[in-house]
Amino acid sequence: MGLQPKTVLVIQPDGTEQQVAIEQVQAGDIILVKPGEKIAVDGIVISGNSYVDESMLSGEPVAVSKKENEKVFAGTINQKGSFKFKAVNVGKETMLAHIIKMVQEAQGSKAPVQKLVDKIAGIFVPVVIGIAILTFVLWLILGGENGIVQGLLAAVTVLVIACPCALGLATPTAIMVGVGKGAEKGILIKDAESLELAKKVNAIVLDKTGTITEGRPVVTDIQWNNNDDATRNILLSLEKQSEHPLAEAVVKQLEGVDGVSLSSFDSITGKGVRAVYNNEAYVVGNKKLLVENNITIANELLKYAEEWGKQSKTIIWFANSKQALAVIAIADTIKETSVEAARQLQDMGIELYMLTGDNEATAKAIAQQTGIQHYKAEVLPQHKADFIKELQQQGKVVAMVGDGINDSTALATADVSIAMGKGSDIAMDVAKMTIISSDLTKIPQAIRLSKQTVSTIKQNLFWAFIYNLIGIPLAAGILYPVNGFLLNPMIAGAAMALSSVSVVGNSLRLKWKK
Repeated sequence: MGLQPKTVLVIQPDGTEQQVAIEQVQAGDIILVKPGEKIAVDGIVISGNSYVDESMLSGEPVAVSKKENEKVFAGTINQKGSFKFKAVNVGKETMLAHIIKMVQEAQGSKAPVQKLVDKIAGIFVPVVIGIAILTFVLWLILGGENGIVQGLLAAVTVLVIACPCALGLATPTAIMVGVGKGAEKGILIKDAESLELAKKVNAIVLDKTGTITEGRPVVTDIQWNNNDDATRNILLSLEKQSEHPLAEAVVKQLEGVDGVSLSSFDSITGKGVRAVYNNEAYVVGNKKLLVENNITIANELLKYAEEWGKQSKTIIWFANSKQALAVIAIADTIKETSVEAARQLQDMGIELYMLTGDNEATAKAIAQQTGIQHYKAEVLPQHKADFIKELQQQGKVVAMVGDGINDSTALATADVSIAMGKGSDIAMDVAKMTIISSDLTKIPQAIRLSKQTVSTIKQNLFWAFIYNLIGIPLAAGILYPVNGFLLNPMIAGAAMALSSVSVVGNSLRLKWKK
């Protein structure tokens, strides 16, 4: 909700600019967007062009080119150019508002799970009081002269030894230690429900960008013609002036190289940029730009471009007026830990599904490199939640892992929701778990921690019940007819305290488990 700007610049009928509060913007208003500003409402570009970062909606890292008659959406960020657009959807009608509404509905639809211990405690207390009364009555009838005194003592001893402290401590102590251990490992767990449920997860849905991959384009390969990189300073200067989002990746790659002074800089929409240095024209752009200018490309460079293209990398060419000087491959690289995390999760018998708004070729390449068997490409944000519902209808317990606003509805829909710590605030707000380091290998750790915690809860409940099953009959005087043994109320009090200590001690063992 905080992504929407508070005010916008509306162009009045006389051509003047007026700052207007976002609430006062109406459909049909003409709005000016300057470089670096957030877009206030959904609309259609009527003049100017730029690149807009739509990653918060689509999840894809590369900014999208916007020119006349193209749609823009509220909450997205304009980059270097400026443009005017006509407001179409305002207020509650914008795509961002629809996403916010879907998240709220998904969050509200989840009923808290009734804990097993709550049910047991609801039965346990009246049953124990019933046993105490029954003990007193039986002693009164069968106890002879001392029936009243012995009956009172036995009834009090039953109540003392059956104090449900151990039962009440069984779950919260284990969860407290489990959550603390998770935090030490860089896994922040918001509630006990997700910690308990994580052990049952048998399907995990992974967002691609920012979750499996780094979430930003970087230069993965660069090949110079005849291995001659003497013109790299010209390439750097061209890309520094370019508004294209991929240009930043090249600039970062050539960090430390000195730039040169260019003249006649020109941006060719949809193709690349051109400039002049020492009376020689240079271009950076796609292959189409080189073909149109009759620039020759060496076979060796073509082979590299073809090979990188098969890996779904974006190819950029750098050339002078006669020949291609270099070919550059840019891609959103896979995190070092993603492959290992995918292997560990699949070894645990968990099905992995990768969802991305990216194209089929890129999705297939990423799935193959990480070893993920199931993937879906060109998935819109609202369809991610639908896919999770499909898996849930098949009886699967589904975890969703994402980092963007586009993942927030899916996160709220999943049984267990996990956000990447370096992602958006809304994803972390919706998710019940957050991986601080954005390292996917933390997910198998979280599942193991869940299994250990649930196992500890079961052990605690076992100890609590064993004390009660043995202690209550002894306190009631079941051995009195056999050997005259009656349990002293003070010993019963010590036994009750010991049951609580054993439960707490057992929970603390979690700390030392790997």
